[in-house]
Amino acid sequence: MNLLNNAVINIPTPVNEPVLSYAPGTPERQKLKDALEELKSQQIEVPLIIGGKEVRTGNTAKIACPHDHSIELGQYHKAGPKEVQMAIDAAMAAKPVWESLRWEERSAIFLKAADLLSGPYRFLINAATMLNISKNPFQAEIDSACELIDFLRFNVFFASEIYREQPMYSSKDIWNYVQHRPLEGFVFAVAPFNFTAISGNLPTSPAIMGNTVVWKPASSAVFAPYYFMKLLQEAGLPDGVINFVPGSGSDVGDTILASPDFNGIHFTGSTPVFQSMWKEIGANLAKDHYKTYPRIVGETGGKDFIFAHSSANVAALATAMVRGAFEYQGQKCSAASRTYLPESLKDAVLAEVKNQVSRIKTGDVCDFGNFFNAVIDKGAFKSITEYIDYAKTADDAEIVIGGGYDDSKGWFIEPTLIVTTNPKFKTMEEEIFGPVLTVYCYPDAEYEQTLELCDQTSPFSLTGAVFAQERTAISLALTKLENASGNFYINDKPTGAVVGQQPFGGGRASGTNDKAGSKQNLMRWASVRTIKENFVPPTSFEYPFLDEE
Repeated sequence: MNLLNNAVINIPTPVNEPVLSYAPGTPERQKLKDALEELKSQQIEVPLIIGGKEVRTGNTAKIACPHDHSIELGQYHKAGPKEVQMAIDAAMAAKPVWESLRWEERSAIFLKAADLLSGPYRFLINAATMLNISKNPFQAEIDSACELIDFLRFNVFFASEIYREQPMYSSKDIWNYVQHRPLEGFVFAVAPFNFTAISGNLPTSPAIMGNTVVWKPASSAVFAPYYFMKLLQEAGLPDGVINFVPGSGSDVGDTILASPDFNGIHFTGSTPVFQSMWKEIGANLAKDHYKTYPRIVGETGGKDFIFAHSSANVAALATAMVRGAFEYQGQKCSAASRTYLPESLKDAVLAEVKNQVSRIKTGDVCDFGNFFNAVIDKGAFKSITEYIDYAKTADDAEIVIGGGYDDSKGWFIEPTLIVTTNPKFKTMEEEIFGPVLTVYCYPDAEYEQTLELCDQTSPFSLTGAVFAQERTAISLALTKLENASGNFYINDKPTGAVVGQQPFGGGRASGTNDKAGSKQNLMRWASVRTIKENFVPPTSFEYPFLDEE
């Protein structure tokens, strides 16, 4: 007997996890440095975790340190089709027990996980994030600690609100209610390299709603997600609810999408990959391959903008450009990648940006004086530097800041700012995913026309910002750029969405806009059943209108 059946339990109202400063002299600074040294001093072997058991395939790959090629953090085992099928079977086997648990019991696991991450695991997972994906202490703290903790606590609270949403009215003799069921099959969680928080949220949000999951972390970012998986096990997650299967996209994805039990994908990554998966899902639907229509939830790319009006505050605008474009080496899907600057502000703004960039220190994440670190891997380094080289030889563009790069020790690319006279210049239109910001200067009198140009330049619609002190200019930007971004910022950089404050996601080529960090996302992992109970059902088919006069 489940004693919780006789209780209506309130979930604690969540508050955002406080961000630790790691300033000199603080206790957290030393604890993080100790964790960094400990992880650097050892090499670990990361297995698959399927049905709660560690699985080693013998097909391994290096866990790298992007800022220092000489450091190897360990190796991880890669799943093949056989192991992926094992993970599917484990997810389906765990499903009956998991979905039959009271939702409060499921919630307790993830609330405990949040507390473990806030406490004993905080510095370990932050250090793993710093070393494996080259984030400075602040970028790791706001990601792998605070945002992931917030996802866990807020999503549990959102789930409780969803379960409380019931029909407003029941007529005489009738009782109406709804059940928010888990999906019939399993959910496939596909994670990016750039945020430990996203990687952790993708499998846990469906699991909170009673689903079981197969989770593929990014191949270049297995380290911190592995420790998070171990944390979930410590928090009491039953075997098979979330199955951890790193591996190549084709080896994992092809087997997943071929399964009749596939019922949803929670994806963050590139637009082409998401579109190809959507196409494959559609083709399988046409063959009656699935039991039901899978839920497709994805956040993909961005070509995010900062748009300045002539009334903008120069220092605030320049700071937003530097932070928005160059924090975490521009490897955020929300990173500022193009700026529209009025000609009247050009000299002042560029001078201030140059002044700020000149103070940026670059290097190893273990040196806390470094604001800027390395890009993720060789592929990213090559792709980004090709854009820089293209700009160097272009007739309609000029690199005014940075443009240098060096891969001798790590994958280092300088913060780079390009000024172009062509609003359709290649780096104004294409996603780069690196520390490259392109500026187009427009005549002050053409503010409205240039807003329209901004809206039409990119197929993406993720984040954007407007800087202006004049309210009518802000109002016009809100109107003209209504569909240009899913998250819009006024006098602030277009990055740094906070769970519970700015639900995150975009439309157009940027994804399905299902807003991570909101009830809307959690609803995607539930299938609603409406129940009508008639206490006094009719006993004959006749209605009163059939009676004789």
